[in-house]
Amino acid sequence: MSETAEVITLIIDGHPISASRDQTILAVARENEIHIPTLCHLDGLGDVGACRLCLVEIKGSNRLFTACVTTVDEGMEITTNSPRLQRYRHNILELLFAERNHICAVCVANGRCELQSLSQELGLTHVRLPYRNPDLKVDASHERFVVDHNRCVLCTRCIRVCAEIEGAHIWDLKGRGESCTVITDLNEEWGSSDCTSCGKCVQVCPTGALFEKSKIGFAHPKNPDFLPYLNLMREAQ
Repeated sequence: MSETAEVITLIIDGHPISASRDQTILAVARENEIHIPTLCHLDGLGDVGACRLCLVEIKGSNRLFTACVTTVDEGMEITTNSPRLQRYRHNILELLFAERNHICAVCVANGRCELQSLSQELGLTHVRLPYRNPDLKVDASHERFVVDHNRCVLCTRCIRVCAEIEGAHIWDLKGRGESCTVITDLNEEWGSSDCTSCGKCVQVCPTGALFEKSKIGFAHPKNPDFLPYLNLMREAQ
């Protein structure tokens, strides 16, 4: 909580809570051990509200608000878990699975994938929507890493860590809707880009979309010690 920001009082899930006016709903909830599911959020990176899984209800509005980018206000009454929110989050996960080619059994991140973990947490057992089955490539042109667009959920973590922490600005988005993909430089192959090979994008990827070649055929754990490092790097800047 900021030392200079105004302290306000709000209610989350029926509990009165004090917070700083410049904090987001997600930050306040986590400080008070209130769980809100997220996929695109990562401590140390700027938030963009891409995945929409952190949607919450605010009393007095029929809209749903993304907790990661909505700041708190005096007297705000927030609901983080309701049948309506559970339905929306369930639908969002179904859309994510149907949009790309997520086959957990043959994925390098199987058992260590945030999308998979969220599906288990929210009780997603099957997808009712027709699969799009897009023809997406696997770019293995980089000497150390691979990007599999079939497993990308467009969380933009790779884009943000490359820009905000590494300062290289290699990653970006191209296209709209189901044709939207992450690209390196001006849509060049990863191996031909100006990538610094720092590996930050690989470490923050929540699925098996970015991985090390050396991990193919082996367990592919993400490095949890790397995440607090992002906060330190951000504060240093």
